[in-house]
Amino acid sequence: MPEQEIKGSTRLCGLIGNPVRHTFSPQIHNTLADLTGQDLVYTAFPVENPEGLDAAVRGAFELGILGMNVTVPYKQDVMKSLVGIDPAAERIGAVNTLVRTENGYKGYNTDYVGLRRALEDKGISLKGKNVVLVGAGGAARSAAILCAEEGAECLAILNRTVEKAQSLCDAVAAHYDKIKLLPFDLQKAGSLPLDAYIVIQCTNVGLYPKVQETPVSDPAFIRKAEAVYDLIYTPEETRFMKLCKEYGIPAWNGMDMLLWQGVSSFELWTGAQVTAAQAEIVKKKLRKVLKERQ
Repeated sequence: MPEQEIKGSTRLCGLIGNPVRHTFSPQIHNTLADLTGQDLVYTAFPVENPEGLDAAVRGAFELGILGMNVTVPYKQDVMKSLVGIDPAAERIGAVNTLVRTENGYKGYNTDYVGLRRALEDKGISLKGKNVVLVGAGGAARSAAILCAEEGAECLAILNRTVEKAQSLCDAVAAHYDKIKLLPFDLQKAGSLPLDAYIVIQCTNVGLYPKVQETPVSDPAFIRKAEAVYDLIYTPEETRFMKLCKEYGIPAWNGMDMLLWQGVSSFELWTGAQVTAAQAEIVKKKLRKVLKERQ
């Protein structure tokens, strides 16, 4: 794969957030640019001062930056600086992708799209199913809206603070009236009143380097899982995943979600259609970078 030449015509994309130096996004987007022949480069832009966020967005637009990703802690605050918001992102209440328009940036949420495509790749359908979200934070919001959009029968949200789980249930109920919603105490997961379910693990418990931690260990909860998707991608196999596999439950990490949310952003910026073969090349590169960093 030839190295891209940076010219005066080269378009720029990037990531804003704090911190951002650890990000894998440049590996995703610069590889995609090479693979698809796009005259584009991607880098990270730390915005350390929250008061400077609006100026950073306006400045990026004035400098002609094609598009940006947004990460913590700005996925909600950045919405005030946009000229438009995609309906799905509005329902989620968070934006992670800014797409250039004539008058400013429009906000999208490709975390939602990335999770959907990752589950599709694993042959997991949410339609008519019981789904359990472990956690009620920002990642869980995207997953919750996806479950409602995809026609899940019941969505249980498990969190150590039940009030936070209830708040997320209320946010979903404000837009969807057909899905059954169940806020539940994570510490009582084994007594969850559902017979079988798909689990989406949305917390950072078990994230490297705290690899011995797990959000749930109760066999009574794990045995009833049909499939498990853990949004963590480092380590490659979390302790929660290992526990699930010990009971014969198929479990996957969040690498595909990381991949597909990036691909979706890239496609929004460029109009390119990334092939499955090209996505697989990017995933292999991500795995290599992850191993080098651990």
